[in-house]
Amino acid sequence: MKIIMRLIPLAVLFLFKLSAIAAAPGPYPQRIISLGPFLTEEIYLLHLDNRLVANTIYCQKPAAAQKKEKVGTVMEVNLEKIVSLKPDLVLTTALTNPKAKDKLNKLGLRVEDFPAAASFTEILEQFIRLGRLTGQQKKAEEIIEQVKTKVVSMRNKIENVPKPTVLMQIGANPLWVATKNSFLNDLIECAGGINIGPSSTSGLYSREKVLAQDPEIIIIATMGIAGENEREIWNKYQTVKAVKNKRIHIIDSYKLCSPTPVSFVDVLEEIVKIIHPGKVEILNEK
Repeated sequence: MKIIMRLIPLAVLFLFKLSAIAAAPGPYPQRIISLGPFLTEEIYLLHLDNRLVANTIYCQKPAAAQKKEKVGTVMEVNLEKIVSLKPDLVLTTALTNPKAKDKLNKLGLRVEDFPAAASFTEILEQFIRLGRLTGQQKKAEEIIEQVKTKVVSMRNKIENVPKPTVLMQIGANPLWVATKNSFLNDLIECAGGINIGPSSTSGLYSREKVLAQDPEIIIIATMGIAGENEREIWNKYQTVKAVKNKRIHIIDSYKLCSPTPVSFVDVLEEIVKIIHPGKVEILNEK
């Protein structure tokens, strides 16, 4: 009996420790800092916002991300502030200052870099990687399957529709356009258009080249009055098909240039409606 009485406290202690182990967080990062708008959006898609301790001033979506602690811009960050927040994972992008990345590594912080995605496939691969890093790979895979289904569905519905030539402008002074080696090219092609941009990695272009190629549609990626100003500049070239047929469109640069798997589909649907306005009803078919 005495032996049993002595074992009871040990059993209780063992159960307490077992319970503590079960309740303890896994080996995945619990304090994440995101230095890229698309990474911040993806963290919310994976329902990890409770682990996000800070982001940048350009992380505007979803709205809740605006309330998080700010550690700088997408290019320049406050290293002291980052360190003070004691992150166990810092997510960086191609725009993050390389010197800042190097210093963060030397300070012993875990830094995971996400280069600019060059294709729709790379957008999906990076999302899976983020899911794997944070213990949410299954959730990431579920989202990707839904995205792929929607993309295939939209492509199938416009498969036999004529493909107009498209110029997608993503910068001015100098003129910068979507190249054929970018995920923007995937957007145009998936939407049933032909990208007239260059095959090189550089999107630097000239208006003379655009005039020679005579695009049927011009899509300007910008916001507010800057977009309207660019539209007015193009309207001076009355011989261009896109100008003659009033097919110059403006699209929000934030959602276009900060791609997540979900935003890719949203923008794709918008571009399909731009390229094939007479076929909008196709998208609503079951």
